[in-house]
Amino acid sequence: MKSNLAVTGLLFLIWGVSGCFAKEQPKVVPQQKPISFMDAMSAPPTDQADQVHPDDVHITEAQMKEFGIVVKVAAAATLSLEFQLPGEIVANADQLVHMVPSVPGIVREVKKRIGDQISAGEVLAILDSRELAAAKSKYLASSARVGLAQATLIREQNLWDKKIGSEQDFLEAKTAFEETSIALRDAKQALHAIGLSESDVQKLPDEPDTELTRFEMRAPLAGEVIERHLVRGELLKEDSQAFVLANLDTVWVNLAVYQKYLPSVQIGQTVRVFPGNGVKEQTGTITYLSPIIDEQTRTATARVVLDNDDGQLRPGLFVTAVILTGELAVPVAIPKTAITEIEGKKHIFIKSDHGFAPREIRTGRSDGVLVEITEGLSADEEYASEGVFSLKSELLKEDFGSGHGHAH
Repeated sequence: MKSNLAVTGLLFLIWGVSGCFAKEQPKVVPQQKPISFMDAMSAPPTDQADQVHPDDVHITEAQMKEFGIVVKVAAAATLSLEFQLPGEIVANADQLVHMVPSVPGIVREVKKRIGDQISAGEVLAILDSRELAAAKSKYLASSARVGLAQATLIREQNLWDKKIGSEQDFLEAKTAFEETSIALRDAKQALHAIGLSESDVQKLPDEPDTELTRFEMRAPLAGEVIERHLVRGELLKEDSQAFVLANLDTVWVNLAVYQKYLPSVQIGQTVRVFPGNGVKEQTGTITYLSPIIDEQTRTATARVVLDNDDGQLRPGLFVTAVILTGELAVPVAIPKTAITEIEGKKHIFIKSDHGFAPREIRTGRSDGVLVEITEGLSADEEYASEGVFSLKSELLKEDFGSGHGHAH
């Protein structure tokens, strides 16, 4: 009997202990299966209307106007095929004068300096010239002889008409008059060759003797003094260069044409010239192409004549010239201003429902204004053509605030 009670008590003890262990066991929760990328892509869209791409630039219509953002539709375009050449601005040789005195003399006065603006006929310098005095004296003497010979001829003609004088005296007087007239004409031409005008010659009989040596160097054209090579008291010879004058209302642009471009360069082609340094672009045409190649530079010279009314195109300036050679139609092209760099790659901003989204693109050929888009943009898509810098700035602000931290 005692043994049965002992067995029964041992069974109750085992049952109680096992029940306690069962109550203290933790509840096991099955783990959820991770959602794969394909599951996420196939999941139905959420109902949140404000779900946008994290890189979108959120912008309002008012901000678009404030930032000067212009939206255009991508479309086909025609590019102007072109290439660049280096060039230099030089003075127009057709409007350039190297002045030398027509007669030797000593410089009495210099009236103009480098940089002075001059008008045609204006006095540049005054010389004292014995050779000029001699030429003037010869003219005055010849003029006096002509007057005397003319009076003699008139007298002999009257005597001959009245049958008082002899025919020989009349003929001799006529011959003398013709000879002195020829000498006078030669003396006058010599003065004209020196530089005296007809009015100057007519004033000579009334000119004081002290002014016979006075020679005035006068500008043959309106322009500017760009060089001066004389001082007071200096003796100038007939081949001494005294001044260099230039009319800079027009200038030449000499372009260096490399051999590979020679087949594409022709007289009459349109050229865009970019002087740089804040000087506006100008357009001209090729008026000359040298028939020979420079032995040292291995280039030919193409010349463009440009207007220079404002004086901004100074001889000696280096320029870049763009020569147009043809046109090319492309499926999609956008303004160069619409493209920016993000993380070292070319991007544009595409119009979205909430603003603009950056998109990487690949570019092709360009004419300096339009750029061909080979990848990343299709025709009829809307993009920002202006105000891209503002959009990029806003993108940087949003990335910084969200902690995305694009590296730009």
